Amino acid sequence: MTTLHQEHTAHDHEHGPACGHTPVPHGDHVDYAHDGHLHRAHAGHYDECEQGGHVAHDGHGHAHGRDCGHDSVPHGDHVDYLHDGHRHAAHDGHWDDH
Repeated sequence: MTTLHQEHTAHDHEHGPACGHTPVPHGDHVDYAHDGHLHRAHAGHYDECEQGGHVAHDGHGHAHGRDCGHDSVPHGDHVDYLHDGHRHAAHDGHWDDH
C-alpha cells in the first residue's frame, strides 16, 4: 500500500488527542478524520492520507455496519470502519484494507 503525498493547503486546525476529530492509527502515525477525508501531520503541514491502489482485505468474515462495535469514519462517498488498527471499506462484495 502506498500513501500519496498530497498537501492539504490552508489547513489552520491543529489535530491532536483533544481536537474532536476521530483519530485513525495508520502504521507509524495517526490520521484524523476531518470533513470526509483523512489528514496526517507531516513536516509542518497536513497531508491528505490516501492509499494508492486497491488492497482487498482477504479473510475478513466480520460484516461492518451501524451496530458492529467498530468506530465509523465518513470518507468521501463511503464509510470506513476502524478495525485492528486499520480502516475497512465495503467494495464489490468484499472489504478493502485502507
